[in-house]
Amino acid sequence: MEAIFGILPILLLLLFFFSRSLANKQRHAELVSKFSKIQKKRKSRIIAIVHRQEPMGILGIPMLRYIDLNDAEDVLDAIRNTPPNKPLEFILHTPGGLVLPAVQIARAIKAHPGKKTVFVPHYAMSGGTLIALAADEIVLSQHAVLGPIDPQIGGLPAASVVRVAKEKPIQHTEDYTLVLADVGAMAITQLQKVARELLSGTVSENAAVAVSEQLSSGRWTHDYPIGFSEAKEIGLNVSNDMPREIMEMMALFPDTLNRNKSVKYVEEQHAPDGEAASGHRVTLTGYQPQPGSRSYSYGPWNPKELRGPEARENKRKPFWRRGDE
Repeated sequence: MEAIFGILPILLLLLFFFSRSLANKQRHAELVSKFSKIQKKRKSRIIAIVHRQEPMGILGIPMLRYIDLNDAEDVLDAIRNTPPNKPLEFILHTPGGLVLPAVQIARAIKAHPGKKTVFVPHYAMSGGTLIALAADEIVLSQHAVLGPIDPQIGGLPAASVVRVAKEKPIQHTEDYTLVLADVGAMAITQLQKVARELLSGTVSENAAVAVSEQLSSGRWTHDYPIGFSEAKEIGLNVSNDMPREIMEMMALFPDTLNRNKSVKYVEEQHAPDGEAASGHRVTLTGYQPQPGSRSYSYGPWNPKELRGPEARENKRKPFWRRGDE
């Protein structure tokens, strides 16, 4: 009996890891199927950059994902494997992230010869907006938003630090503040230059200058929501004609944290066109957290091109350790 109780924790731990592995494989198969089906229909390469809170490590501590260098590596790889004339369609759902990978992704999109479209189902803030500037067209769903791209230095808005350094007498300003202001001024200039580069050819030269200055100058707080009307007003090439299948794809990236959802609603189920409804049915709809969600995924037009979790993990290892398990 003691031996059974001693081995029970080990069995439970193995069961936990097995269930997570199985869920990841099911998730992978679902992504392959859905991406391939929609890509075939739209005749494009669909790339999704979706960041949510995800449980990290064995303890499942929640962390908010953001644009990082791993995302840049994956997106650049996906674009390189896309035929030059194949349209690129990005689904962006992100709070932003690091400037370097966001610029890398944006420039790779801009350099692609085929048509580029960015779809924003809910929000693409900061670095997400920078990426969106590289597209020929930005498609926002109703109430979806973009955000300013003003740089943040040391956790503070660079534009605010620059203003403080200019307005406060230098003899009463700490050296650290002056250094931050100097770095902040450089960062603003650099981002304005990148934004103009990304907008080149999509809008007029004057519009590119005006948009880049408005988005990077610190006229708004960094989390200011820029909706469809305001985005159009400042000169961005935006549309609100969001395809239904793009919105449906967001369901493939649920928040995986096991928590009670604050928002719930009841949705009526309608019969397909041409068929009579066989009674009034309702479904309780909210978030259905599922294990195995990925922050980043892209779907090929050929499902065999999508590498599974094992291949992806193998890629991270040194070449002399690949395939040795």
